Amino acid sequence: MLTELFIRDFAIIESLRLQFTPGFTVLTGETGAGKSIILDAMTMLLGGRADTTMIRSGCQRAYLEGTFTLTPTIYQAMKLLLEEEGLDEGRTLLLGRDIRSNGRNVCRVNGQAVTLSILNKLGEYLVDIHGQGEHLSLLKPRAHLPLLDAYAGLDKERDILAKEVRQLRRVQNELDQLRREAQNIEQRVEMLTFQVQEINAANLQPEEEAELRQERARLANAEKLLEHAQEAVGALLGIDVEMDSRSAADLLGEAEREVSQLARLDETRQEWAARLQGLVSEFADLSAEIRDYADELEFNPGRLDFVEERLELMHTLKRKYGADIATVLAYRDRAAAELETISHSEERIQTLAGEVDQKLHQIGRLARALSEKRKEAAGKLAETAVNELKELRMEGARFQVDFRHVPDANGAYVNGQRLAFDHTGIDQAEFLISANPGEPLKPMAKVASGGETARLMLALKTALARVDATPTLIFDEIDQGIGGRVGDIVGRKLWGLTVGHGHQVVVVTHLPQLAGYGDRHFRVTKRVVSGRTLTQVDDLDPTGRVQEMSAMLGMQEHAREGAAALLRRAEQLKRSQFSGELPFPEI
Repeated sequence: MLTELFIRDFAIIESLRLQFTPGFTVLTGETGAGKSIILDAMTMLLGGRADTTMIRSGCQRAYLEGTFTLTPTIYQAMKLLLEEEGLDEGRTLLLGRDIRSNGRNVCRVNGQAVTLSILNKLGEYLVDIHGQGEHLSLLKPRAHLPLLDAYAGLDKERDILAKEVRQLRRVQNELDQLRREAQNIEQRVEMLTFQVQEINAANLQPEEEAELRQERARLANAEKLLEHAQEAVGALLGIDVEMDSRSAADLLGEAEREVSQLARLDETRQEWAARLQGLVSEFADLSAEIRDYADELEFNPGRLDFVEERLELMHTLKRKYGADIATVLAYRDRAAAELETISHSEERIQTLAGEVDQKLHQIGRLARALSEKRKEAAGKLAETAVNELKELRMEGARFQVDFRHVPDANGAYVNGQRLAFDHTGIDQAEFLISANPGEPLKPMAKVASGGETARLMLALKTALARVDATPTLIFDEIDQGIGGRVGDIVGRKLWGLTVGHGHQVVVVTHLPQLAGYGDRHFRVTKRVVSGRTLTQVDDLDPTGRVQEMSAMLGMQEHAREGAAALLRRAEQLKRSQFSGELPFPEI
């Protein structure tokens, strides 16, 4: 629901802040006072085309701002878009638009800059403006089929069909991918086979590379390693050393014997003897290990060449298939799995093609049944709309839902045909209107503008009010070409949209019979201040309403009594149709 509208430096409006409430609000005033300017500002706020000529003379910018309180239903419908754009701040929505004379304009939602496209998308959820058409959802053919389905209560059938279509798309995507791959399948098989065979031929082991690097280091330095090992063994054990040289083993043994003798004489030093005995044992073990190492060392150029070649092979495979041996082996496993898949791809293609054909038949059956229900509902909707138009003194008007089907060689099977489809089915639906007898049915967007169009919209809004979720409806020029009697009917129907279905309705009117049904009445006037024309809006109390409606009736005798009578009549009719609080949606 629109709760506040602020306009600054727009056309002849210097600064204007209007507070709106649920229910039926009327704006009245003389031609040129600024009523339609307020609606122009509203259109621009909701994402309409920016017009720098609307900036107030002498100013560099105009600013528009609207505050909306979202009903739970509308909030849920908008929530995904708000979250995607990072704009979700609960059920209060603040739209703003800054229009500058240099052509730039800045759109904001909840204080954050957004694109004009986002502002427009949000505006479509919030307001329908009838008479200017820029935000009128009923003029957009893409909105007609969802409205018809909602009117007919076909949500369940539509959801079932959409689920089938989603499943079909998944199968088709897999089938398309396999068919694309099949075009190069032979080349792919050759490449994968070569890669698997190349990696398998290497017979790689995960830890082998590190072991080979260690072995290569030993083989490359075998002579020096043997020399150092033999020298160490000689120094430790006295092997192959000169006779006058004493080995470390001899010296350590001699130290052990001497300390043992010492410990016999001084028992407090038994620990020394034990420690030396341990060192002698450790020394013997280490000496044996070094000697064994020296015995195992060999200078083998052939083995070194083999190790070098093996490491080079591993390096080549890593450069081609992965950073390490584990990655290379994982690549081989994936390639082998893909080869297995490819080997069965033709069989899989045939299976998927069969599934696609089955689903196209199933979708065709569901879409045909849905289409038949839609056509039945369309007849009822047309009858209701025509009755509404008759009450609005458009007895010769006609309404029809036009259904079109598009042939498609790859479409769903319907009654022996192949028809294009999407998640909504096979139907392309559009509302057609003929406003006058003898006139052909035309798309609603091509019907003449003005009060006639607004009455057509009112009739359809009334017929679809139960399923139309747009919370705020604004009607401009709805009273053009109609008299007081029809104006009374129009007023009752507009008020009925607020009572029966919870819409917020705002109307610009010149008819007192229509204005009498308003729950809120704004009078728009213009005045001259310091040589500049300004628009002023007054929120009228009961006395002010009588005065304004008297002026609308004219200066003839008893105009005031007539205005008061219209207000009493409207109030009595409201009370007779509904008693108590108006059932506006929870906000």
